Amino acid sequence: MTVLSGEGLSTEELVVWRMLQRAQVRITRHLEAELLLGHDLPLASYDVLLQLAEAPERRLRMNDLADRVLLSRSGLTRLIDRLQRDGLVEREACASDARGLFAVLTDAGVDRLAEATPTYLRGIRTQFLDSLDTADIERCRAMLAKLL
Repeated sequence: MTVLSGEGLSTEELVVWRMLQRAQVRITRHLEAELLLGHDLPLASYDVLLQLAEAPERRLRMNDLADRVLLSRSGLTRLIDRLQRDGLVEREACASDARGLFAVLTDAGVDRLAEATPTYLRGIRTQFLDSLDTADIERCRAMLAKLL
């Protein structure tokens, strides 16, 4: 008898759940290691820079940015502090809300993101996409869409 028996999940369901967790952790660790090694850029920093680069005027309110990345609000504040010290991001006051702040991607942030992006995309290709065929990718997309 396992600790989780009787909770309404089959052994197969638990196996699938654990496989999903392990795959995500393995891929994330690989991407993190490659970005750190090649660009001294943690994966969370890359994600923040990417979110800002894709935003209009390369800026997002801190609350909106926190909703787009997988960090707590306090974790995002600390990360933005580091990115600002490195000259990759600036903070700007929000004219319409005295308490609101924008995170704004700097030109140096754009350059750093451009340098790191080939490493990031190569990692996605080698650690995830190369293991799947076109039909697998479509099934994966459909399954994930149900979860999101």
